[in-house]
Amino acid sequence: MRTVKFGIIGCGLMGREFASAVARWCHLPEMDVKPQIIAICDTSEKILKWYTDNFNSIKQVTNDYKQLLANEEVEAVYIAVPHNLHAELYCAAIEAGKHLLGEKPFGIDKSDNEKISECIKKHPNAFVRCSSESPFFPAMQKIGKMIENNVFGQILEVNSGFLHSSDLDFNKPINWKRMLKFNGEYGCMGDLGMHACHMPFRAGWIPKNVRAILSNIVKERPDGKGGMSPCETWDNATLFCIAENEDARQEFPMTIKTHRIAPGNKNTWYLEILGTKTSVRWSSKQINTLEVLEYTGGEQGWQIIDMGHDMAFKSITGGIFQSGFSDSILQMWAAFLYELHHGKPMSKFSGCVTPDEAAISHKLFTAALESEKKNTVIEIK
Repeated sequence: MRTVKFGIIGCGLMGREFASAVARWCHLPEMDVKPQIIAICDTSEKILKWYTDNFNSIKQVTNDYKQLLANEEVEAVYIAVPHNLHAELYCAAIEAGKHLLGEKPFGIDKSDNEKISECIKKHPNAFVRCSSESPFFPAMQKIGKMIENNVFGQILEVNSGFLHSSDLDFNKPINWKRMLKFNGEYGCMGDLGMHACHMPFRAGWIPKNVRAILSNIVKERPDGKGGMSPCETWDNATLFCIAENEDARQEFPMTIKTHRIAPGNKNTWYLEILGTKTSVRWSSKQINTLEVLEYTGGEQGWQIIDMGHDMAFKSITGGIFQSGFSDSILQMWAAFLYELHHGKPMSKFSGCVTPDEAAISHKLFTAALESEKKNTVIEIK
């Protein structure tokens, strides 16, 4: 069993999810590689204490990411920091010889993403991937196999999205995701978009153009000090695209939605593929249910398939039980460690977002900003 010693830079919400996944690694009985957290870096002493209280493997605690990257024992890092810090920290980690799983969008804008991509090219021994949990639900894995088996016939339409209501409360105090200098002009697209793009991009469905409808719904929020601060970033984005299936040279409409203000949605992933032979639809609202329509002529009827705990990486959890978000986090990390160790993903749809896929998202989101500004369709280059 190979052990990969990790450092975490940015120990907030998602850093703790990673740490929790490490604590549950025994859930994956067939893995031949495991992570161990030995170093942590954050500016919050309270957050750092949570780690040291729960993980006796931690040897280094610092508020200086350069000290962590200088630690020769650290083989890989997970970095979860505001978008304006991505280029600086990701490149520093790669240049320090560390393997990296970084949070999306992999740079605050297209320019910063290109800096990261160039750094990766200069250091080919660094294994670098981007975070996204969406394909690791059992239904999404099933859809991935259906895509590989080419069951859909001619694809008529694809709809993918990530909807939640974290900003539905207009009295919620402002945070960094509402500020341009930290989150960037992409707004909700940068923060949420990779989740909606991961499966289509992995399938080879690449947007050729985009007409974007972007909405800044809440103009200001409480600043936590008795006053109000302007909300500078997009709350909701709906992207209408013509996509091309790289394998079949087919074109079809594709919509990608990333909404922070979506009434009725706590935290909803969804994917719908409509084809001439087979159609599927899934939403995390009914996480265990996959709907499939197979058309052979005559009447049409949607079939409901109960998925159970059929994960990409075998788990000790019984197959009859439902999966959840913490399971998808564990699966994503298994995907990262598996590919790091074996040199390739276990299967096409059991791999993390690649730097090239993250770069496609930047092309799409940059074109979406231009589309909103010019009120027209923009070709993606």
